[in-house]
Amino acid sequence: MQSGFRAGHGCTSATLKVVNDIITAIDKRHYCAAIFIDLAKAFDSVNHHILIGRLDSLGFSNDCLAWLTNYFSDRVQCVKSEGLLSGPLVVSMGVPQGSILGLTLFSVYINDVALAAGDSLVHLYADDTILYTSGPSLDTVLTNLQTSFNAIQLFFCGLQLLSNAGKTKCMLFNRSLPAPARPSSITILDGSDLEYVDNYKYLGVWLDCKLSFQTHIKHLQSKITSRIGFLYCNKASFTHAAKHTLVKLTILPILDFGDVIYKIASNTLLNKLDAVYPSCHQSPIHYHHCDLYALVGWPSLHTRRQTHWLQVIYKSLLGKAPPYLSSLVTIAAPTRSTRSSRYILLVTPKANTSFGRLSFQFSAVNAWNELQKSQPICKQPICKQPIYLPTSSPYSIYSFILLIAPQYLYLHIHLLHIYHSSV
Repeated sequence: MQSGFRAGHGCTSATLKVVNDIITAIDKRHYCAAIFIDLAKAFDSVNHHILIGRLDSLGFSNDCLAWLTNYFSDRVQCVKSEGLLSGPLVVSMGVPQGSILGLTLFSVYINDVALAAGDSLVHLYADDTILYTSGPSLDTVLTNLQTSFNAIQLFFCGLQLLSNAGKTKCMLFNRSLPAPARPSSITILDGSDLEYVDNYKYLGVWLDCKLSFQTHIKHLQSKITSRIGFLYCNKASFTHAAKHTLVKLTILPILDFGDVIYKIASNTLLNKLDAVYPSCHQSPIHYHHCDLYALVGWPSLHTRRQTHWLQVIYKSLLGKAPPYLSSLVTIAAPTRSTRSSRYILLVTPKANTSFGRLSFQFSAVNAWNELQKSQPICKQPICKQPIYLPTSSPYSIYSFILLIAPQYLYLHIHLLHIYHSSV
């Protein structure tokens, strides 16, 4: 699974998939272990001859292969510093970084790594690779992980790509099962052991071995606090409108990134962000945070997370999300005509624990089904009863869009415009 440089894919979708798989494994009372593989200078290490050979095996024409060979030939680079220019150096390896074609060629170069994973799962985001597996026996899990890791290392060696041993880490995800203080070592090809860690920053989100997201939220607090401190120290230099703009540009993107992932954290942790967020708007008058949100026209963090969450579900249902997310939500076919058959409900997967109900495949389905029950909408494209769409509620709008989008594309676009303008 490659999520890098593909339309509709991203860091958030890739992490959602990985976290979903880990939660599902833990819900089954399985051990889950992962290796975060870091490649050293991956883009600069692409062998042109191997790449051309891979393109040839994919059926590229001789003219196209000749064009790409010419594209790689006679490339030089130099360095300019303080007005001085170094001599040219021939570039005999790597794909041109900063080019659109270079990213696509790198994906072609590395994509078959999944074939070497064996029984383990692998997910790629460009060169960021996570290898993970699960099972009821810890020894079996680590043995399978070691076997898959050995195969992937050999695959990378065949591509002349080297892993960075110092940055490649191993993590054992576990919440309640008994586990040794020092699990069996995972080794790289030179015989050295990988380091087990309790926290790892994967695609911009800090994952911890219990998936509590405590570390991630702690980092968010630190980032936000430092930026709020800057705004407070320079508050006399900014107008209210300028401060509002700065918050939108420098603080909200930090909170929004990955919020559909860390939204499963406990309320105690999420409340820490809710406590910091109102201080983005310093006012001489003390307001309750709800009144403050209304005063400055900001939705609460919970509302923002819920809105982004509904957008992910909506895209998954319409097939606009990556297939590995869309395949996790399935529309249920009613076997007989009942009152609930008026709703578009999704098939609810089994979850054994409250933690298992936090997985994407369960919580997305549950959120959609609850939405349908609270906002009943007729299945037919045109209903006999009028439908009212309050622009302040993303639930009604997204439910209605899903039903009519295939028949009324123009209304789909219009409603999206209404929704985004209202937010």
